[in-house]
Amino acid sequence: MKQIEKIAQGANYAAINVGRISEIIEHELPMGPDFTIQGKVFGGQAVGAAASEFSFQTLVPGQDSGFLHTHKTHEELYFILRGEGQYQVDGEIFPVSEGSVIRVSPDGKRALKNTGSENLTMLCVQYKATPFTEADNPMNDGIILQEPLNW
Repeated sequence: MKQIEKIAQGANYAAINVGRISEIIEHELPMGPDFTIQGKVFGGQAVGAAASEFSFQTLVPGQDSGFLHTHKTHEELYFILRGEGQYQVDGEIFPVSEGSVIRVSPDGKRALKNTGSENLTMLCVQYKATPFTEADNPMNDGIILQEPLNW
């Protein structure tokens, strides 16, 4: 079973490596005494994320996510990194492939299926579904520092 590797950590950051995209399938996520999801790894806790979670998952050809699910308070963004498949939300099914991005609100009943002939790998970012205010706008929140880069 593949493990997350801690790269670096400091007061204001943490860095990990989950492995190459082609190696995501080697991770295992225990979901209970008799249920493990092959090819899925969460990383938010490993980097100390305060208000979000993320996971990578690889589905082999013909595999689906195994169940429909919703969330209580979390919205999700799915980024298809490799492969092709079908995404289902609230009974609607549509094609997805490398470069597709899907946003699903907490109440959306969702699932993913690999319909291609190669592995499908996705990144899912999960966060509380609360609207940004004007202060949260990335153009208002970022601060450009007048300090040199030290490469």
